[in-house]
Amino acid sequence: MNELFGTLSDGTAVHRWTLERAGVRVRVLTYGGIVQSLEVPDRDGVPRNVVLGFDDLAGYPAHPGPYFGALVGRYANRIAGGRFTLDEVTYDLPRNDGPNCLHGGELGFDRRVWDAEPVEHGVRLSRVSAHGEEGFPGRLELTAEYTLDADGALRIVYGAVTDAPTVVNLTNHGYFNLSGARSGSAGGHELRLAASRFTPVDEHLIPTGVDSVEGTRFDFRAGRKVGTGYDHNFVLDKGVTAAPEEVAELHDPASGRVMTVSTTEPGLQLYTADHLSDPFAPGDGIALETQHFPDSPNRPEFPSTVLRPGEVYRSETVYAFTAR
Repeated sequence: MNELFGTLSDGTAVHRWTLERAGVRVRVLTYGGIVQSLEVPDRDGVPRNVVLGFDDLAGYPAHPGPYFGALVGRYANRIAGGRFTLDEVTYDLPRNDGPNCLHGGELGFDRRVWDAEPVEHGVRLSRVSAHGEEGFPGRLELTAEYTLDADGALRIVYGAVTDAPTVVNLTNHGYFNLSGARSGSAGGHELRLAASRFTPVDEHLIPTGVDSVEGTRFDFRAGRKVGTGYDHNFVLDKGVTAAPEEVAELHDPASGRVMTVSTTEPGLQLYTADHLSDPFAPGDGIALETQHFPDSPNRPEFPSTVLRPGEVYRSETVYAFTAR
């Protein structure tokens, strides 16, 4: 179902698409590609929205910083110093996170209105990011397809092509609370990650290298309570894959809801939302952002995020739900 959700201050219309299948209902906005709500049943079959967001459009532009449920890019996560060099050309980007460029700059994909068209069991969003938008090179033609599988899993497939060399790193910035949005802290959720390594960070949250999780608070391989104090990229054991592979499981003992995350990406950013503020509180949700690594354009030893003419960017992530 497609309906008018509201209008922005400049009069631009924003639509909401509702997808339903196998007891799951998801609502996607053309503003920012935002997953506004995601309703899944608990162990008793009672559905509840498990992502943080707002009931009306005004809440999103009024609270842009947390990127609630948004599609972020052109480059998800941080680029150190708001600068990178590609093919001996240096590009300066907005510094909207201290000295860094975060999630594509001041007006990233999360604050743009996307075109939309129906597809089987879902919706396809599209837009063109002009050469020079937020300082990034290349005219980028983008698609993001949101569909529900037969079992109710939410599948997001991102695609892009460019007319000049550029960097691309896209993700969804949903905050999950499997007890239900506005139910309090998600710190008691149990998390398992298929990641033997992570990227430690400096005071500006820029990776300083790659370390083992062995014997540290970053070891989620066997599964344990999440707690707080995380805004870190985990190096997934599987690396880059052609098809999504399961890399994470999040479990809420209170409701019984379980979410598994499968992806083609080599990294996953765990953010425990310690800086959320009114109308939410720190720790009210957990972000599991599938991605390439932060600051990859400045780190040749990391998996490359370079996209060149004639190549096709493709990234796929699946969020599947059960209860126990």
